[in-house]
Amino acid sequence: MALKCGIVGLPNVGKSTLFNCLSNAKAQSANFPFCTIEPNVGTISVPDPRLEKLESMVNPERVVPTTMEIVDIAGLVKGASKGEGLGNQFLANIRETDAILHVLRCFEDGNIIHVDGRVDPVSDKEIIDIELQLKDLESIEKRIQSLARNLKSGDKEIIKENDLAVAIKAVLEQGKSVRSMSFDEKELEIVQKFQLITSKPVMYVCNVEESAVKTGNAHVEAVREAVKDENAQILIVGAKIEADITELETYEERQMFLEELGLEEPGVNRLIRTAYSLLNLQTYFTAGVKEVRAWTVHVGATAPQAAGVIHTDFEKGFIRAEVMKYNDYTTLGSEAAVKEAGKFKVEGKEYIVQDGDIMHFRFNV
Repeated sequence: MALKCGIVGLPNVGKSTLFNCLSNAKAQSANFPFCTIEPNVGTISVPDPRLEKLESMVNPERVVPTTMEIVDIAGLVKGASKGEGLGNQFLANIRETDAILHVLRCFEDGNIIHVDGRVDPVSDKEIIDIELQLKDLESIEKRIQSLARNLKSGDKEIIKENDLAVAIKAVLEQGKSVRSMSFDEKELEIVQKFQLITSKPVMYVCNVEESAVKTGNAHVEAVREAVKDENAQILIVGAKIEADITELETYEERQMFLEELGLEEPGVNRLIRTAYSLLNLQTYFTAGVKEVRAWTVHVGATAPQAAGVIHTDFEKGFIRAEVMKYNDYTTLGSEAAVKEAGKFKVEGKEYIVQDGDIMHFRFNV
């Protein structure tokens, strides 16, 4: 599944530096490559130490990680909702993404000029929020006008859709994003049809100086306070440090550099994994001598749906799934040992896939 995260931010906040670091993810771990589809789109592998463990146990011919797309979206200026600058291009690109990575400048540096002349990540966030909310307001008003033509019919579905659109309009007019609202399952289906930008999940990436990479700083705390009611995630990354890491030649040099900073891994690895989680995704594995591979499914996917990710025929002709837990397999050391311990399970169509399941499907077409 080609799921996309869009990186957004004002000029000079470190957005492009971060995207370039992600594009060099291959330099940080040989197992996780990056390739460019378009000048501003990259397919990035999701770092997963479990793959390396499975590789060491199975010794397959090849290892295939799971991936997602990162889109470096054109810079934004005030008035983008009205087409200012690259506004229309920006808004069209962001509408096509599944989640937003919003980079905020949380560092002081006199050599890097801020677009508004001062460092204020909360204000920066609000500039982009307002533009996106205005665009959503425009979209929802058009939807309400369209629905008005059919309201007199008394159709319950149209009435429900209109009531939801009116409620969303009221929230947007208060300067709040749609993701701050709560919806039940049926309402969520309707909201998704509206294709509203501010309904997308968001992660605020606080770009900090070296000294604040582990603990953050006052700017980060201000962002935390500003987004506490927003159902959003926050990640602290030092884009300049990440750029320095990509310059180092060997894995050993990179590890030494990270240890000096008191970090276990590059920030972009955490960013990729957190973005994966933001999209409500999880991983299951297939493991054989030909290939050890990670597959992406949504949290809550059934065994047949997971099989369908490999091939639609697997889902259509699904008979059963043979399942081992990653921890059982790696602790006990082999499939035979898992069976002997009574932990090898045969599951049917109702089985809900769990993150880290090692699966083999039986099917008949």
